[in-house]
Amino acid sequence: MKTRPLVALAAIATATTLALTGCVAGEGSPEPADPGTGGWSASTLTVDFATYNPLSLIIKQEGWLEEATDGEVTVNWVQSAGSNKANEGLLAGALDVGSTAGSAALLARANGSPIKTIDIYSQPNWAALAVPADSDIASVTDLRGHSVAVTVGTDPYFFLLQTLEEFGVGVEEIEIVNLQHADGKAALENGSVDAWSGLDPLLSTSVELAGTKIIYDNIDFNTYGFLNATEAFLEKSPDLAQLVVNAYEKARQWAIENPEETAQILADVAGIELPIAQAVLIDRTNLELSGVPGQKQYDVLKIVGPVLVAVGSVQSQGLVDTALESLLDPSLAEKADPDFLD
Repeated sequence: MKTRPLVALAAIATATTLALTGCVAGEGSPEPADPGTGGWSASTLTVDFATYNPLSLIIKQEGWLEEATDGEVTVNWVQSAGSNKANEGLLAGALDVGSTAGSAALLARANGSPIKTIDIYSQPNWAALAVPADSDIASVTDLRGHSVAVTVGTDPYFFLLQTLEEFGVGVEEIEIVNLQHADGKAALENGSVDAWSGLDPLLSTSVELAGTKIIYDNIDFNTYGFLNATEAFLEKSPDLAQLVVNAYEKARQWAIENPEETAQILADVAGIELPIAQAVLIDRTNLELSGVPGQKQYDVLKIVGPVLVAVGSVQSQGLVDTALESLLDPSLAEKADPDFLD
């Protein structure tokens, strides 16, 4: 995708900028300790689970973290309704590890949140532009003059911005309605908004049950699933951080070997029908990729970075560049040992 100037997008900058402010944290990552030797470094571990992160659901259900720490560590599970909520938890120190889209992780880091990406949990095609079943809107250009629901600061938000740019539609030509993902789905289905930049599994559920129509999707506008940890947690508890990454790589193997069971877990947690969960995982999610954060993720975020600056979500390209250079930490994923949890 060629990135063009997006000066007009500054109209919606405020909502995102207010959410995350400050200076970029320092670079550098601690050397992870061997987990489980000589006791654990902390008595509690707080991690999130999310329906957009199927590996987290497996780890939670199977109880691998609890079993590996043998009662010595209290594992607290907190549900993230979206990347923005995971970022809020990480910034506040309410989460040690949280799952976001790559774009949201870059946004947070560029605005001072001291996080690093320690694993890649999926390559999803999870965002798309959708309209009601009876809508006359048939293309992105038809959105001019209409309202679009989206959760500001998440991948569907950046998906929307990139899509508008691609089709030459100014953000000032539409009405942005900032709603959490589930509320955006409800608003679309009850006619409160004209379109929705949605996220799976809610998106696929709406298509299946409400006849919602997808008018545009593009996997290249999605920015991978990033597993992030606070720098304070990485410094204090590299053993537990390694354990979490080990669990994620074990969950990846498990999901690939047990697709039907994985779909059932997603269906149960998300409260959706099994065929919808299967469609989300089989048709719109790639789990068979390396969990090591690296060049592919870097290249995708290089595209998103200028968008963040153009809309005013980050003050300067320099902040984005510094954040991107310091965000990805491959060290734990490179040493991941799924068998440690056996």
